[in-house]
Amino acid sequence: MTQQELTRRTLALWCPDWPAMAAAAEADLPPLHPVAVLSANRVVACSATARAVGVRRGMCKRQAQAVCPEMTVVAADEGRDGRLFDPVVTAVAEVIPTLEVLRPGLLVIPGDRAARYFGGMEALAEELVDVVSACGIESQVGIADEIFTAVLAARHGHQVEPGGDRAYLAGRPVADLALEPSMSDPSRVELVDLLRRLGIGTIGAFAEMDIADVATRFARDAVLAHRLANALPGRVPSGRHLPAELDVDHTCDPPVDRIDVAAFIGRTLAEKLHRRLRDAAVACTRLTIEAITERGQQHSRTWHCAQPLTPETTADRIRWQLEGWLTGGRRGNGGRKTNGGGTGGPGKDTRPDSPIVRLRLIPVEVVEAGALHYQLSDALSGGTAVDPDVEERARRSLVRIQGLLGGDAVRIPVLSGGRGPAEQITMVSLGDERTPRRDPSAPWPGHLPQPTPTVLVETAVSVLDAVGQPVRVTDRGAFTAEPVTVRLSEPAGGGKSRKTSWGLCWWAGPWPVGMDRASAAGTTELIARAQVLLDDSRALLLCYRGGTWIVEGVYE
Repeated sequence: MTQQELTRRTLALWCPDWPAMAAAAEADLPPLHPVAVLSANRVVACSATARAVGVRRGMCKRQAQAVCPEMTVVAADEGRDGRLFDPVVTAVAEVIPTLEVLRPGLLVIPGDRAARYFGGMEALAEELVDVVSACGIESQVGIADEIFTAVLAARHGHQVEPGGDRAYLAGRPVADLALEPSMSDPSRVELVDLLRRLGIGTIGAFAEMDIADVATRFARDAVLAHRLANALPGRVPSGRHLPAELDVDHTCDPPVDRIDVAAFIGRTLAEKLHRRLRDAAVACTRLTIEAITERGQQHSRTWHCAQPLTPETTADRIRWQLEGWLTGGRRGNGGRKTNGGGTGGPGKDTRPDSPIVRLRLIPVEVVEAGALHYQLSDALSGGTAVDPDVEERARRSLVRIQGLLGGDAVRIPVLSGGRGPAEQITMVSLGDERTPRRDPSAPWPGHLPQPTPTVLVETAVSVLDAVGQPVRVTDRGAFTAEPVTVRLSEPAGGGKSRKTSWGLCWWAGPWPVGMDRASAAGTTELIARAQVLLDDSRALLLCYRGGTWIVEGVYE
C-alpha cells in the first residue's frame, strides 16, 4: 500500500448498542442481562441479549416488556453515554492520539504514521479492538477511504478495498443513508422514506441520479446524501484560514474539581465561543476541548458533529468530557470526584492527577454561518429562513429570561401524537430534549385531519338553530337541528355581559371522535367535532363534549 493510499484510509471503531451498554455498566448489571433504553416510551437501543429474544428498536415499552419480561428498562441519557465512553476514548488515545468522536460509542481515526508503525490499518484495527476489549467493551472496526463508508463498514466488521467505497455502498439499502444519526440531518429519515416510495431502494440507484435533479427535487440535505452515496467527501470545510482569536481560553481560579462547577464554566465558555464564531460569520462542526491540571496533565478530545454546534450542544460536550474525566467514567458522589471504588463504568480509573486550572475550546473545522440551524428557528419560524443575527439575539434573550424566571418560563412546541389540535402539541422547555408526550407516528383513530387550526383557543360557545334553541349531538353522531348561529358570551364592565352572535354560512360534521366517560351523570357521552364558517369569513373548529360546545381552534 502506498503512502497516499494509507493517508486517505479511515478507520471507524464502533461499540455496538452503546447506550444499552452504558446503562448496564452504570447499573452494574451482569454482562448477559437484557437491557433496553427508551425515549418517548419507545426503544431506541437494546442489548444483544434483548435483541435475541425479539426486542427491536421502535417498539413501545409495553410490547418490549411483553417480549422480554426480565429485561431492565432505563431512560435515555446522553450525559451517561458520554461520561462512560470517555475511558474508552482515553484507552484508544494511548495507542493513537489523533481521533474524532462522532458520538458516544463511535469514533474515527485517519490512516497515518500509527498505521505504518503497526504494519498497516489491519494491524492497527486489531490492536484497537484488543485495547477496547481490555476495558470490558465489545467493539467492531470498519476500514474505508471515506468516513461515512467506514462507519457503515464498522457495523459489519468489513474492510473496503482502496477506491472501492462507491462499489461497496452501491448494493446497500438506501435506508443506510440515515442509519447513523451523527452523520445525517434529522430530515434524512423523511428523504429515505420518499426515495423508497419513488422506487429507489439502494444507495447505488440514488447515486446514479443527476445531482441537478437531486438539488431541484429534494431538500438541501439530499445533496449531502448524494455526495455520500458517491463516496465523495461528506462535508467540505469553508477553506478559510482559522484565525487564532476564535480559540477560547479560561483560567480556573480557584482550580476546579467539581463536575457542577466545571459544567457551569463550560456553558460560559460555550457562549463566549459562539459569540466569536458569530462575529466571524462561521459555525463550528469540529471542536477540540482541552483541559489542563495543576500538575500539567492534559485531557483533549475532538468532537465531530453532522450539524454545526450550538451553544447548548457545545456545553453538553464539554460536560460529557469533563464529567467522564473527573469521575474516571464513574458517577461521583454529590458532584465531587470520587477517590476510588464506585459502581459502573468501563475500563480503568482515568481521573486527573490534580484539579483543573485551564480550559480551552479550539474550533478545528468551520462552515459558513448559513449552515447553522438552531432548534429555535424551527420552533418560532415554522422552518423558514431567519437572519442569523436576529435569531441569535432572540435565542439569547430567551435564555436570559430562563435565567431570571426559571427553566420552564420559556417553552417551545414539539409535534406530538393525539386526536385534537391541542393534544398534538407538547410544550418543552427551551434547551431540553424535544421529546413529545405522545408518539406522533402512532395511529390515532379520529384524529383531526389537515389542515389544522392556526390559532388554538378554548372558549365556550352556544350553537343555536333557526328558532334560537341549542343544537346538540345525538348518540348517532348527528345534529339535533341544523345549526344557524354561534353565540359567544363575554364578560363586560360593571358585572354585565354582552352577547355576540355570528351567522353560519357553511358547516361540516359533526364527526364522532370518542366517548366521554367522566360526565356529571356518571354515564358516557359522545364527543364530536364540527367545522363552521362564520359570516365574517372566519372558520372555527368546534368540539362537543359533555353537552356543551367549545371553540378549539380558529382557521386563518
